[in-house]
Amino acid sequence: MSDSHREMPIFTRAFDFLAWLTPMTQHFPRLHRHTITRRLVEAALDLQEALLIANNQRDGDRLAWLDRADAHLAQVRIYLRLAHRLHWLNMGQYQHGAGMVSEIGKLLGGWRKTTQSAVQRQN
Repeated sequence: MSDSHREMPIFTRAFDFLAWLTPMTQHFPRLHRHTITRRLVEAALDLQEALLIANNQRDGDRLAWLDRADAHLAQVRIYLRLAHRLHWLNMGQYQHGAGMVSEIGKLLGGWRKTTQSAVQRQN
């Protein structure tokens, strides 16, 4: 990771979530690996990519990418909740994953708010 990524905790948290999620999904039923499991992992990867792209953008463009990241985070939340409901994650695993997602959401919200303020000051 570049130095700018090390300075921002959101990149570490998103990477840690992916590192936790990927092996966890290997235990999901084979029948659903090409549907729900794939969508969960893709949403998490899309979140990571949107954050990385946002970091290389300025103001309005950054805000648009942060909005995309937020949409991907919402997808992750839904699929994670579904995995728990289907008993693919036990309560402890779900709480751990949901806690990680919640922390990413707080960091993303703060970054988005700061960026939005900067855009408003320019206009």
